[in-house]
Amino acid sequence: MRGLLIVDVQNDFTEGGALGCAGGAAVAAGITRHIRDNAETYSVVIASRDWHDADNDNGGHFAAPGVEPDFVNTWPIHCVAGEWGADYHPNFDTTLVTHHVKKGQGIPSYSMFEGSTDDGKTVQEVLDDHGVTAVDVVGIATDYCVLASSKDALGVGREVTVLTDLVAAVTAETGQAALAELQSLGAKTRPSTATA
Repeated sequence: MRGLLIVDVQNDFTEGGALGCAGGAAVAAGITRHIRDNAETYSVVIASRDWHDADNDNGGHFAAPGVEPDFVNTWPIHCVAGEWGADYHPNFDTTLVTHHVKKGQGIPSYSMFEGSTDDGKTVQEVLDDHGVTAVDVVGIATDYCVLASSKDALGVGREVTVLTDLVAAVTAETGQAALAELQSLGAKTRPSTATA
């Protein structure tokens, strides 16, 4: 069985957001098309969101007021629970999602495997429940949360394929480095239009 992991396709990670990646809106639309065209391929479609607390620095994840974020460990305020920035991008049709995961509630979090569904299940538990042995990974950002989620999927014994036309990176260079790292760990990378 194959699953689709959709990482953080949120307003704050697309153009006009607090940490917008170039091409994010197009990725959101492309993911919607991909699911519609390949619905029979996936037994589960899991989408994650950063869902940070509004009233604290989320374990040092948000830079302190008046302090420049280093964009490595500290970041501008983003994806605050219930606010516009945390919403899925409007180009992403969430009716196609079977499981929603929230992560980063009060803590730094990059991998969707660190989050849980509203009924308390982890991503690994959802994959186990549905007998999913292989996953395609898409979303934002290639060099951070897509990388972390893909590494964790490999770490729990899944075959991982990153669909390279359905991800957006903070920078092209770090995005390519992330894909190369995943390939070195055993992941596959290919465009969504290529045959598996």
